Amino acid sequence: MAEPIEILVLYYSRGGHTAALAEEIRHGVIAAPGCQARLRTVPPLDPGAPVVPASGPAYATRDDLRECAGLALGSPTRFGNMAAPLKAFLDTTSDLWMSGTLVGRPAAVFTATGSLHGGQESTLLSMMLPLLHHGMVILGVPYTEAALLATTSGGTPYGASHHAGPDNTLPLSEHERRIARALGRRLAETARRLA
Repeated sequence: MAEPIEILVLYYSRGGHTAALAEEIRHGVIAAPGCQARLRTVPPLDPGAPVVPASGPAYATRDDLRECAGLALGSPTRFGNMAAPLKAFLDTTSDLWMSGTLVGRPAAVFTATGSLHGGQESTLLSMMLPLLHHGMVILGVPYTEAALLATTSGGTPYGASHHAGPDNTLPLSEHERRIARALGRRLAETARRLA
C-alpha cells in the first residue's frame, strides 16, 4: 500500500473563523483516499508571543513546507490583504524559492472577513502571489460545486471564504462548509495525482 500523502493546512487566525475554515478544509483533505492533513499556524507579530502555542496546532516551520505534497493557505482579511503574521512567515521562505522546493505542487487559499465586501477576493489573490513565485499550481473552486452558486455569504471561485459579520459572531454557513471541504478534497486529490 502506498504511503499517504500529506497536505499542509497553514493559516493565521485571530477570531477563530479562519481556524474553523481550516478545520473544514482538513475534513475535505482526509475524505480523499490516501491523504492526510497537517494543521499548522504562525505566531502573532508580538515580541512577547510564546515560542509554542498554548493550544491548537503547532507553529509552522519551513520543514512543514518542504514535506508537504500540497498546501492550503489561510488568513483573515486585513485591509483587503493577508494578515501580516502570515506574510512574515512567507517572507522567510526564500531558501525554498531558490531551491525550487515547491515548484509543481498544488496550492489553494482561504480567508474570513468581518464584512461581506471586505476584501475576500483581493485577500485570496494576495495569498496566491507568493505561491505563484514559488511555482505552485493554484487551485480554486469550480462552479461545478453547487454551493458556490447558492451561497449568500462566503465562498468564491478563488478559494473558500467566510463572512463572520460586523461583530465577528456569525458561524460558518452550510454553503461555506461545503465549499471549504470541496476545496480541501480537490487539493488532496490533485496532490495525489501529481505526486
